[in-house]
Amino acid sequence: MTKTSPLPSIEALKAQARNLRGSLEREGNFIKHGEALEFIAAQYGYRDWNTLHAAVGNAPRGALAVGSKVSGAYLGQPFTATILSLTALGGGTHYRVSLDLDEAVDVVRFDSFSAFRKRINGTVDKRGISHAHTSDGTPHLVIEVAG
Repeated sequence: MTKTSPLPSIEALKAQARNLRGSLEREGNFIKHGEALEFIAAQYGYRDWNTLHAAVGNAPRGALAVGSKVSGAYLGQPFTATILSLTALGGGTHYRVSLDLDEAVDVVRFDSFSAFRKRINGTVDKRGISHAHTSDGTPHLVIEVAG
């Protein structure tokens, strides 16, 4: 991830550090929490935790970020999900996003046929709305940052 990509929240970064520390401990490698935070900062391209913390603290609220919980609609079906990947396109005007839905949604509007999706991909603008629309004008994907 580059410094121009949206960053997870401080809470999500700390959770990543806890997960890293736990994984290392299970393998017999013990590190302090502060060291785990420094490793996470390095993963995101920052020289140390304090620099990463400041960058996240200055980020605009409500920005899409990997690990964020979001809600919205996919092909008209409501969902809640976690952002798995996020790629800025067009200098940050659009994003390619991959979502892991909390519960699969049926993307077919026909009573005798179903097609459930648990993971979805799409391209959205800064507002979280896809340019692609269904035949009735509904955006394929609409994302709102939860919380």
